[in-house]
Amino acid sequence: MHNAAFAKLGLNWRYLAFEVDPKNLRAAIEGARTMNFAGLNFTVPHKLLAMDMVDALDASAKKFGAVNTIKFEAARNGKCRAIGFNTDADAIITALDEDLKIRLRGAKVLLLGAGGAGRTAALRLAMAQVAELFLVNRTRSKAEVVAREIKKRCPSVKVSIGYPKTKIDLLLNATSLGLKPSDPSPLDETKFSLKQTRAVYDMIYRPAETRLLAAAKKSGCKTANGLGMLLYQGAKAFEIWTGKRAPVPVMRLALEKNIYDR
Repeated sequence: MHNAAFAKLGLNWRYLAFEVDPKNLRAAIEGARTMNFAGLNFTVPHKLLAMDMVDALDASAKKFGAVNTIKFEAARNGKCRAIGFNTDADAIITALDEDLKIRLRGAKVLLLGAGGAGRTAALRLAMAQVAELFLVNRTRSKAEVVAREIKKRCPSVKVSIGYPKTKIDLLLNATSLGLKPSDPSPLDETKFSLKQTRAVYDMIYRPAETRLLAAAKKSGCKTANGLGMLLYQGAKAFEIWTGKRAPVPVMRLALEKNIYDR
C-alpha cells in the first residue's frame, strides 16, 4: 500500500520489509537513522520494546504505551531524532465505524486478547466511551492489569474479566489465533455463543476469513477482518513521514489485491 501511494504522489520513495530479531531492534533503529531512512513501522513484538529506543514520544505513543511508527527528523543541534508514534489506536475506531457501522458510545464489547494489540484496543474503546468492556485473555492476570488501567483512566466504563452472560454489540479479536489454518478459534463457544453478538471484528487480515469470522457469518453476525485497521494505521504513518495527504483509495486497492487476489 505504501509503494502504491508513493507512486501515486510521484515520490521517489520505497517501503521495504525486514525481519529483525528483538535483541537487534535497537541496532536496526540506529542503522535506519544512519542510512537516512524517513521512518519505520513495527509489528509485534517490537511495539513495546521500541518505547525505550526512541528520542521522544508523540502524545499518541504516550497515551497508548506502544510505538508502531517512527519518524526520523532533524533536530536543532543538527542530529537526527527518532520520534515514536502510535497510529494503531485511532485506526481501530475508524475501521469499526467504516466496516461495521458500530456506534461505540454506549456499546457493550467483548475483547479477546489483552496483549499489545488488545491493550491498545481496550484503552481506545474505553476512550470512545463504550458502556461495558469484557476482557478475555489466556493469562487472566494480564487482563486484570488492563482492567485496572481502564478503571483508572476511564472510570465511567464498566470493565469485567470473562465472558458476558447477556447480548453484546461487538466481539473483537485482538489475539493471533487464526493466522494459521490449524489454529483453533480464539472464542470459547462453550462460554459464549456468537448468537449473543451483533457484529464480529477480527484484527487478522490474512487469511481474509478466519475460522472465527466464518462461524460468525453462519450465526448471522456482521463481520469484518483487519484490513481496514491495517489501511488506516498505514495511511496515518504515510502522512507522518511525508507530510502529504495519504491517497487512501489507492492504498486500499493495493491491499485488497494483495490479500484477496493471491
